[in-house]
Amino acid sequence: MREGGQRPIAAAIVVHEGRVLMVRRRVSEGQLSWQFPAGEVEPGEALEDAAVREAREETGLTVAAVKLLGERVHPKTGRLMSYTACDVLGGTAYVADTEELAELAWVAHGEIPQYVPYGLFEPVQEYLDSVLIS
Repeated sequence: MREGGQRPIAAAIVVHEGRVLMVRRRVSEGQLSWQFPAGEVEPGEALEDAAVREAREETGLTVAAVKLLGERVHPKTGRLMSYTACDVLGGTAYVADTEELAELAWVAHGEIPQYVPYGLFEPVQEYLDSVLIS
């Protein structure tokens, strides 16, 4: 457990066919409307495993962790965040968690600023710059 008793949040950076998966929460967290599938890391759970689980729970996709891209304290929420790059193994993305999510989108590289106007965490942006076809 981190300070304040809040568990870290694991985000899944799911790339498939040249696009990255983003979800829109029903309740915005401050300026955060569109974001990556993410949720709290369970006690004893690896960051990468949490990202894989959250992607499945929220979007129905079966994904595999490729690599941990980085960690930071999120500037907007103050939560400790980890970001894991994931590949799709199977399934079709849909709003599986209808209580939490309003919609999802496969976002092309050039569209990311429309979804996240304040910019992405640098290691995530660098990874997407390298894997998405612009």
